[in-house]
Amino acid sequence: MPQDKNKRIHLIAIGGNAMHNLAIALFKQGNIVTGSDTEIFQPAKSRLEKYGLLPNVPGWDESRITSDIDEIILGMYAKADNPELIKAQELGIKIYSYPEYLYEHTKDKTRVVIGGSHGKTTMTSMVLHVCERNKIKCDYLVGSLLDGFEVMAKLSDDAKFAVFEGDEYLASALDKRPKFHLYKPHIALISGITWDHVNVFPTFENYIQQFEEFADSIQDGGTLVYCRDDSWVVSVAENAKNTIKKIPYSVHPHTIRNGETYLIYEEKEIPVRIFGRHNMVNISGAKEVCNSMGISDEAFYGAISTFPGASKRLERVFDDGSTRVFRDFAHAPSKLKASIDAVKEQFPDSKLVTFFELYTWSSFDKNFLKNYSGTLKDSDIPIIFYDPAVVESKGVVVPSEEEIRELFGDERIRVFNDSKKVVEFLKGLKWTNASLLMMSPGKYGGIDIATLGKELTS
Repeated sequence: MPQDKNKRIHLIAIGGNAMHNLAIALFKQGNIVTGSDTEIFQPAKSRLEKYGLLPNVPGWDESRITSDIDEIILGMYAKADNPELIKAQELGIKIYSYPEYLYEHTKDKTRVVIGGSHGKTTMTSMVLHVCERNKIKCDYLVGSLLDGFEVMAKLSDDAKFAVFEGDEYLASALDKRPKFHLYKPHIALISGITWDHVNVFPTFENYIQQFEEFADSIQDGGTLVYCRDDSWVVSVAENAKNTIKKIPYSVHPHTIRNGETYLIYEEKEIPVRIFGRHNMVNISGAKEVCNSMGISDEAFYGAISTFPGASKRLERVFDDGSTRVFRDFAHAPSKLKASIDAVKEQFPDSKLVTFFELYTWSSFDKNFLKNYSGTLKDSDIPIIFYDPAVVESKGVVVPSEEEIRELFGDERIRVFNDSKKVVEFLKGLKWTNASLLMMSPGKYGGIDIATLGKELTS
């Protein structure tokens, strides 16, 4: 369908990862875009500023909401008592959550949605990279920066496909449905099901139900690509009620030599820039999705060999041949283990130091923390960090050092709540033939990871 242009659109909570990208995409489309937020962090701040979309004053102000605004897009971090939201409701302005907005503007397109507890950002990025390399136009939204893409959201008139990362978190304060329930995909993928977002989904059974509903939302005649290595995913796929094609996938055949990974395809070895068993599974899932979009194996492999990886997903930020520093978004137990296993497999003779920041609601919950038991056992020097400012903002209680060690099942763990002391500790270690894996969905306590490797080896 032709996209609306020259509309006045206001985004409440514009600083979010998806929201600021959507704001830029709508501006580039020719709309008049404004927004608001209490605090906006990098890189969203500088990216919004580049396009003149950064709010002049932080905070909420109902005077921003006027009757000439055509549409409001409500971010997930805005609460129901937000004064701008209340004013918009009083004026009768149409209010969307961002997934609802994306669906409404892609109704006539083939929607591809990548869901699951892990790997969805990476696989969505892979699919977009392959499409871009093969000159296949797509609308899209993905939660990570990707080389070759200036903005991680796009809406257009002429794209046949719309490719979305399918987050299971709630859409907005007004719409308590998980985001991926709103897209109604024609092609869907489920990577894995590992209990997450315990503040929203209080039981594992309730969490699984969200994926069952996601599978049932696939349009009749559509396709479900699913990881056959996860028994819960297999159960969801087998019990899907609609008339769909079901395609399982598993780890892609590969080999590792001298710290480099090669895919094996028809007796050929194809070098790739990413590594780790979980990424070989991701590649296999992305391939099945691309095949379902009509992309040939040859076109897929020709493009995937140049895929640089998604930002903050085992991102190599420093490597001098002896010392390596990786930045990773891992925060759930399965993600920690997958990232640690990947580095150990790729560099088996290298010492591994791991840094994990307690940041999400789940990671401060003692009952949920039990799920992390044993996840750091293959780390030579495990570090747990939490930022007192994050603790205060979330209003959570931090387990004691002994409780953390007990819940993680590892007496070797060193616990820090001061990022400067972490850096001092790291500088005191020997960094010959060593890897540092920094894992957090947050801010790492302000540690400048981009320069950390140079500091450790200077």
